[in-house]
Amino acid sequence: QVQVVESGGDLVQAGGSLRLSCGLSVDISDVYLWGWYRQAPEKERELVVTVAAENMHYADSVKGRFTASRDNAKNTMYLSMKNLKPEDTGAYYCHVSWRGSGYWGQGTQVTVSS
Repeated sequence: QVQVVESGGDLVQAGGSLRLSCGLSVDISDVYLWGWYRQAPEKERELVVTVAAENMHYADSVKGRFTASRDNAKNTMYLSMKNLKPEDTGAYYCHVSWRGSGYWGQGTQVTVSS
């Protein structure tokens, strides 16, 4: 069983920045497909970014503002967010594929005030 733990969510003002972290209980070097998703209240979960090896695909709404990265030495993946907007508010989830199965974390809340 893979444990996925997100952290870093907070309340920020519009225009601010945050960096979310996603820690894994398995060796991150075995993970080639991963990503970040978010879910606003009363809305469906939506893609923020997916990463397949070195290829990244961002949602149009976050292009140029959000950046996904990873640090294999720290066994952690990140989502750096800048110029945050109120519409970025929601619970952010990390998803990883490991040995043919997908795993979600419990989410971390990001709230952007106007």
